[in-house]
Amino acid sequence: MVIVAGYILVDPETRDAYLTGCADVVDQARSAPGCLDFALSADLTDPARVNIFERWESREAVETFRGAGTGDEQNAVIRAASVAEYDIAAVRSLT
Repeated sequence: MVIVAGYILVDPETRDAYLTGCADVVDQARSAPGCLDFALSADLTDPARVNIFERWESREAVETFRGAGTGDEQNAVIRAASVAEYDIAAVRSLT
């Protein structure tokens, strides 16, 4: 399993529009083969921050979905980013 987690920073006044513009990407990811979860969300205390959480069955599934990465329009509004991939060896359910 692969977890992709972190955040991006955008101008606070554009964050809501950025997230709205990502709705199709979220839907596409959630229906992609190997996607277990995919979420982008506004941070509760930082008006510039968009939190990222993805859970995939395999690295191959991530790379197939990701393709060439974000488009030019998305890249133009991202001011900074801190996102990493984590290879998960074991999972413990908390529910």
